[in-house]
Amino acid sequence: MANYLIGDVQGCYDSLQHLLKKVNFSLDKDRIFFLGDVVNRGNKSLETLAFIKAHTDNTSMVLGNHDFHLLACAFGKVKANNKDTFTDVLGAKNAKHLLEFLAQQPLVINENDALMVHAGIPPNWDKKTVLERSSLVQKHLQSENLGDFLTKMYHNQPDTWHANLSELEQCRYTINALMRMRFCKANGQLEFAHKLNFDQAPSGYKAWFMHENRLLKDTDIFFGHWSTLANVEQEHIFPMDHGCIWGGRLSAIRQSDQKIFSVDC
Repeated sequence: MANYLIGDVQGCYDSLQHLLKKVNFSLDKDRIFFLGDVVNRGNKSLETLAFIKAHTDNTSMVLGNHDFHLLACAFGKVKANNKDTFTDVLGAKNAKHLLEFLAQQPLVINENDALMVHAGIPPNWDKKTVLERSSLVQKHLQSENLGDFLTKMYHNQPDTWHANLSELEQCRYTINALMRMRFCKANGQLEFAHKLNFDQAPSGYKAWFMHENRLLKDTDIFFGHWSTLANVEQEHIFPMDHGCIWGGRLSAIRQSDQKIFSVDC
């Protein structure tokens, strides 16, 4: 039995199947953890999401920003843009069931003392905090006011966590941090304009995992989202978005020995 963690599939279903074949994945005994952004940009979002939903005994996933965007377009007042390629999901006969399934997924998974998240975890958050904030968002994603909630989450503010934030502001910060963050300040202040490698941080900011006093330094963190991230040699940090949708690789890491398997896309 093995656990495999896979970076951003983004609708590249054929690459996913090639990768599963490469690791000799067994639906009888192995598990896959998808690190968010299972849909959009690629041409088979429907097949990818349907595969995950059909094998819930052996698959788990966290929500990424593209998955969240699909939900916002389906249930909220957010309009898809011309780069979005998830109309196959929206037009599917079982779209309602697939989208309801997607809305039930968490922002963070805590497994074998490791954390799995799409983008990252603010340096000033401990495990208890990140799990509590994730659960608060998940509560709203499963509420009757889903559409209104999703629509209200589209904003870059607040960019810093404060104890006096409203519940919706807390959720918005949590979503932006866990699904979109790359660079931030030590106090968790978020920055969204820069997307290059960690050594090209904007002035006053660092990659979220580079802060010296980060509270989760001794916890394995597996994440996706940052396809331009390269040459990261930091203990307990495992970036798994290897740019499949941009012609790079789709990769899986085996949790037991941290061996990485990849296929070209």
